[in-house]
Amino acid sequence: MQGLGMLAFSTFLSSGGHHQCTTTAGGQACAPSTLQVAFFYASLYIVAVAQGGHKPCVQAFGADQFDQSDPKESVSRSSFFNWWYFGMCAGTAVTLVLLSYVQDNIGWGLGFGIPCAVMAAALAVFLLGTRTYRYYVTNAKGGLFARAAEAFAEWRSRRKAGPLEQASQERDRAAAEAPRFSAGVDEEDQAVVSNAGFVKEAKAILRLFPIWATCLIYAVAFAQSSTFFTKQAATLDRRIGDHFKVPPAALQSFISITIVVFIPIYDRVIVPVSRRYSGKPSGITMLQRIGAGMFLSLLSMVIAALVETRRLRVARDTGLVDKPNVPLPMSLWWMVPQYVLFGAADVFTMVGLQEFFYDQVPDKLRSLGLALYLSIFGVGSFISSALVSVIDRATTARGQSWFSNNLNRGHVDYFYWLLAALSALELLAYVFFAVIYKYKNKGAVHASVAG
Repeated sequence: MQGLGMLAFSTFLSSGGHHQCTTTAGGQACAPSTLQVAFFYASLYIVAVAQGGHKPCVQAFGADQFDQSDPKESVSRSSFFNWWYFGMCAGTAVTLVLLSYVQDNIGWGLGFGIPCAVMAAALAVFLLGTRTYRYYVTNAKGGLFARAAEAFAEWRSRRKAGPLEQASQERDRAAAEAPRFSAGVDEEDQAVVSNAGFVKEAKAILRLFPIWATCLIYAVAFAQSSTFFTKQAATLDRRIGDHFKVPPAALQSFISITIVVFIPIYDRVIVPVSRRYSGKPSGITMLQRIGAGMFLSLLSMVIAALVETRRLRVARDTGLVDKPNVPLPMSLWWMVPQYVLFGAADVFTMVGLQEFFYDQVPDKLRSLGLALYLSIFGVGSFISSALVSVIDRATTARGQSWFSNNLNRGHVDYFYWLLAALSALELLAYVFFAVIYKYKNKGAVHASVAG
């Protein structure tokens, strides 16, 4: 909320006339002062830090409101991830349609001020429910990093010890891990048990790495929906009627709208039907759900490549290749299928990943598990940026960048075909690791959605 408020305030600063202006051949060019730029970026970083703390914790907290030992609540917890994402995307759909119009036609100050006000209202509602929440209590002493430091110190001491001392320490650890019937356990034995528990937790996290790694290309493809897709849409005929023109960013709302429409269908139709054939309460397992979404993402990139190929052909046929500011005689509706497929892919992969990384980590590390899920998309964005930079340099050296500022001279379609090929390879690797993966417990295979 503070970061959004600062962003809104930064727009008023930038419009207050405190600019550094220089005279150029084309007229006078004005730029914000160093202080204004610093304030703006500080606001963005505060929002980013807040999101990093809020997103993994609030979702884990919501899922912890359900009692796993209660069969009915366990089923409800499975469905919670669907409806959580439903609420997130419903808000996103409204935001993209409303705020993109406000920002383009009224001003950025109000465009940032509205989310700030909504966040303040959300915080008030959250605080009003404080007395009704359940809190997950862990018996672990010390935080994750403190226990990691203790385990590392123990490992170093064991390496420095001689063979006889190592054997003695192994016997002590085995004795400490064995069931005890006496009331007294000294601090040294407790430390050994704690360190052994940390090693077990670390192994549980590491076993998720192949699934994490094989989802990175999905995140790379996902990044294009808010970047190159929007840039493509800006070149098309976006008129609806005689007076209204759709903002390019508003097309992203088709992803959210698809999710809002498809999640109830998935939860109430697809799951019951698939349950009849699979015999599983969830219909399909979490890993099967993730894989289905990855396949839909692959199809979306193929369609995006085909649509871009057609867009380039229209630009050539109409003689508008060197007129990037002139809308092409091609309707924006051509781009809707790739957005819709991305939305359907999110229903499978996004929600599946959320539940998988919540369910398959040790109970004490659920927030860390959801942070791992979020890190897929953070790392994927970095990979996307690096990939674009490398390809841009390589193709520019050969004469024409794939990502030319004039998209009519570029070849974003080649980039989409490349991502489609990488997605296919990723899907093959994912299927291999998903087949050999062993769930943390037998009940976990039912942890997708119960109708």
